[in-house]
Amino acid sequence: MTPQRGTSAWLGLVVEDVIDPERLIVDPHHHLWPEGGALPYGLAELHADVGDGHRIERTVFVECRAAYDRDGPEHLASLGETRFVAEQAAASGGLIGAIVANVDLRRDDLDELLDAHAEASGGLLRGVRHALACAEHPEVLRIPGRSPRDLSTDPAFRRGVARLGERGLTYDTWHYHYQNRDFLELARAVPGTTMVLDHFGTPLGVGPYAAERESIAEQWRVDVADIATCPNVVAKLGGLAMPDNGYGWHERDRPASSDELVAEQGDWYRHTVDSFGPQRCMFESNFPVDRFSLSYRTFWNAAKRIAAAYDADEQEAMFRATATRVYSL
Repeated sequence: MTPQRGTSAWLGLVVEDVIDPERLIVDPHHHLWPEGGALPYGLAELHADVGDGHRIERTVFVECRAAYDRDGPEHLASLGETRFVAEQAAASGGLIGAIVANVDLRRDDLDELLDAHAEASGGLLRGVRHALACAEHPEVLRIPGRSPRDLSTDPAFRRGVARLGERGLTYDTWHYHYQNRDFLELARAVPGTTMVLDHFGTPLGVGPYAAERESIAEQWRVDVADIATCPNVVAKLGGLAMPDNGYGWHERDRPASSDELVAEQGDWYRHTVDSFGPQRCMFESNFPVDRFSLSYRTFWNAAKRIAAAYDADEQEAMFRATATRVYSL
């Protein structure tokens, strides 16, 4: 009998030898949920993944609407997540080194909110992700983004993004491929804030997008090259194994292997690195969301296979130095 997809037993059907096990890695993008949250992924699961052969020295938590405080005002609810993650970080033995929180950047009391998150984080706040993701076809997506379509041009939002830079904080974005030009204009309009492009701009491959993969990829290549001309933007390399990317690995009897990831997704990685340069790129696991398709060990093996084409300093940047610099680890 085939194990249930997405479980540890299912992931265990593909177990690879660890490539380059001594390489130090910073994982700049993972999530956590308390018991009963959106996905069963807490500190124990994180430790199990990072302890599965690769040498992960630090991680960065990125907001995922976990542990929100629903008893108070809506604009303060995300403080519950920041407090929760700070508690997990304190118990992680130094593993979790930074927090990217969720804050509504349009608010007039933004500085007070950022101060509150900085205090709740126990000194780990490094940035904010107020996502641009606006799903045009939410009915076909596993994780539909629900931001307003014009968020990136909202003057109050742009002021908030600029304020992050003034305070030494980063802006992470999650959005879809058809919003890459919107993000490009935002990056040009707010050059003083370091911006982090998550998940390659999430090129979709399900529903109406499944038949448009070639045209989506063609436009995406142009968009990423243009975004890379903005020196304030850095790119995360990962997050393409989500079900919404359309590879279908989460529906198979066996999870993906690192060879399969390189064969089917390697071009996305290589084009991004060629556009931004290794010094502005960092591999990210996006776990546990990408865990629907492959194991943590498998992902980092795939990253190492892709990185093998670059020299030692370039590999150090993509696996560790860029994330360390961007998130002040």
